[in-house]
Amino acid sequence: MNMLPSRIAPIFVILVTIAPAADLPVREVILYKSGVGYFARSGQLAAGESARLDFKATDMNDVLKSLTVGDDSGAPIRGLRYDSSLPLEQKLAEFPFTVANGQQLSAFLDQLRGARIEMKSAAETLAGTIISARTINDGEKQPEREQLTLLLDSGDLRTVDLGAVSSLRFPDPKLQAQLKDYLAAVAQSRSKDKRSVYIDSANAKARDLSASYMIPQPLWKSSYRLLFDEKGAATLEGWAIVDNTTDDDWNSVRLAVVSGRPVSFISRLYEPFYVQRTTADVENAYAQAPVVYEGDVSGVPSAGLTLNEQMGLSTKNEQFTRSDGTHLGSGSGGGVGGGVYRMRAAPSSVTAQTEARELGDLFEYRFDTPITIRKNESAMLPFLQQKIAVRKLLIYSEACGQNPMTAAELTNDTGKTLDGGPITVFESAGYGGEALMNTVKNGDKRLISYAVDLGTRIGTKEESGDARLIEVHASHGIVTRRSSAHNVKTYTIHNVDSRPRTLIVEQPIREGYELLSPKPSETTANARRFEVQLAAGATVKFPVAEQGFEKQTYAVSSVTPDLVGTYVSAGAISEDGRKQLQRVLDQKRSITETDASLTEARSDMNEVTRAQERLRQNIQTLNRVSGQQEQVQEWSKQLAAEEVRMTALRDQVAGLDKKKAALQSALGDMIEKLEF
Repeated sequence: MNMLPSRIAPIFVILVTIAPAADLPVREVILYKSGVGYFARSGQLAAGESARLDFKATDMNDVLKSLTVGDDSGAPIRGLRYDSSLPLEQKLAEFPFTVANGQQLSAFLDQLRGARIEMKSAAETLAGTIISARTINDGEKQPEREQLTLLLDSGDLRTVDLGAVSSLRFPDPKLQAQLKDYLAAVAQSRSKDKRSVYIDSANAKARDLSASYMIPQPLWKSSYRLLFDEKGAATLEGWAIVDNTTDDDWNSVRLAVVSGRPVSFISRLYEPFYVQRTTADVENAYAQAPVVYEGDVSGVPSAGLTLNEQMGLSTKNEQFTRSDGTHLGSGSGGGVGGGVYRMRAAPSSVTAQTEARELGDLFEYRFDTPITIRKNESAMLPFLQQKIAVRKLLIYSEACGQNPMTAAELTNDTGKTLDGGPITVFESAGYGGEALMNTVKNGDKRLISYAVDLGTRIGTKEESGDARLIEVHASHGIVTRRSSAHNVKTYTIHNVDSRPRTLIVEQPIREGYELLSPKPSETTANARRFEVQLAAGATVKFPVAEQGFEKQTYAVSSVTPDLVGTYVSAGAISEDGRKQLQRVLDQKRSITETDASLTEARSDMNEVTRAQERLRQNIQTLNRVSGQQEQVQEWSKQLAAEEVRMTALRDQVAGLDKKKAALQSALGDMIEKLEF
C-alpha cells in the first residue's frame, strides 16, 4: 500500500496481519471422461486452525455443487466460508474508509475521525480520539510533515507529529476487523483467478480434516500399442495420458482413471442471483433459507514412488536404465552398444500395475502404487499389458476405392473395458500403421484398419430388375401399394497376393431395401458385413442380392376398375380387399348412373321450358286475329299438357338429387370403413 512512514510500517503491518489457514494436501485423484475430476484431500490441523482450499474462479460452481467435508475427531464443522465473486471495487465500497496506492498515513487516519487510537513514541504513550490528520508543507527549506490532532482522555487537545510515532493501534475490535477484512480483500484480488474456501471446525484440539470435491479437468486419454510377434500372437499395451493442470503438485496420490460417460453439467452457484420480487405488507414474511447437508470423506496419507520409479526407470548421468540395472541406452540417441538400432515389435519394459473393476456402467483403472505428477506437468502411465485375441483380415467398403484396408478383429478377452483411443500397430517387421478404436466392453469385439492393402483389387457392378407389384392395402380412404425390384451388387475380387486372405465386405444398409442373400457374418447399426475367403492368386465374384421396395399412396376415390384388375392379376390384393373395392366401385357406378338420369331429366326440363315459351308466344299472337279461337284453344291444351310434364320432371329431379345425396353419403361411410 506504501502509505506508512518507513520506521513504523513494519509494526503497523504486524498488527493487521491475518493468521494463515492450513492447506490440505491432495491424497486421491480420480479422472473421468466427462470433463471433471474427483479430488480428496486430508491433513492434520493444529488447535484452532482452519483449513483453506484454493481454486480457480472457474472451478467454484463445481466446488459448491460437490464439496463434502469431515472431521475425523467427530467435532462438528461450523461452516464453510469462501471468497465472494463480487468485483474488488464493489467489495471495498462497503468499508467506511479507503486505502489507496501511495496514500499517506495522515490521509488514512483523517477518514477515521471519532475513532479511538493508541500510539507510542520514544518519549511517551498517548491514547485519545482522532479529531483530524493532515500533511504540512512549510516550503522548500522544511521537509513535509504529517500531523494528527487528538482529543486526549484528559480533555486536552494535542497535535502529534506522526514521524515521531513508533507504533499505533486501534483498540476498537470492530475497526480492527474491518481493516483486516479490507486488507484481505486487497490481497485476494492480486490473484484474479484464485478463490479460497475456508473450513472452520468447532474443535480447540488438533484434529484430522478431510475434504473431497469435483472440479473441471482435462479428459484423460488412452493410447495403445498392438504388437504382433512372428507367430501372429498379439499383445495390447495401454497407456493413460494424464495432465495436471491444477495449481497443486500431486505428491504420492492414489490415482485412478475411469472409462465411461457419466452425466456432468455446470450449475451457476457461485455468482449471486437476485430475484425480482413484489412488495407485500405481511408480518414475518421471510424467505426460507436452503438447508446444507454435509458429507464426510476420509483420506489416509500414503508414501509413494516417483514417476520414474513407478515405471522402473532412473536417469542418473543421463543414462536410461531400469531399476534392476538393465541398460536401455543414453539420452544422446543411437542404439545399444553404439550399433545401429532397428525398431522391433516388442512390448515396453514396464509393467502395468493397475486394479481394474466395473463401477456400474463405468470402468475404473486404479494404479497400485502412488503417483507423483507436478503441477503443469503431464504423465504417461501404463494401465494395460496383456495378450489379446486378434484375427488378421482385410476389410472393404466402396469408400476405400480399389483396395481394401489391412485390418484386425480384436476380441476383448482381457476382462477389462478398453477405453477408446488411437492404436499404433507394430508387426514383426516393425511399424505397421495406425488405427482408432471406440470403447470396447469386455467380451465385445471390434474391427480396426491400419493400412491400405495393395495386394488385393476390388471392383463393383450393380444391376436392378423390373419393379413388380407385391401388395395393396387400404385404410380410411387411402390406398397404399408396394412394389419391389431385385437389386444385385457384385464384387469382383482379385487377390494377387501369394497368401490366402480373409476379406470382410462391408455394405451400407439402405433404407427401403431387404437383404435376400447371402447371410451376413455381422450386422452393425449402419452396415452389413460379409466374410469372403480368398485363395492365393484367385479371383472371386461375390454377389449380394437385395430387394428394394417402393411405396405409393393415393385416394380410394381415384381407383378405377382397370386398377382393381391390375391388383387382382398381380395377386397383390386379398379377396376381402377386392370385394370391398368392388363395393366401392359399384357405389360409384350407381352415383354415375344417377348423375346420368339427372342430366337427362334436366335436359327434358329445358325442352319443356322452350316448348312452353313457343306456345305462349303463339297464343299471344293469334289472340289479336279474329277467327283463330279454335287454334288458340288447341295451343292452350298443349301448354297445359307441357305444364303437367314439367311438374313430373321437377319431381323426378328432386327424387334423383335425394338419391344421389344418399348414395354419396353411403360411399363416404364405405370409404371411411374401408380396411384391408
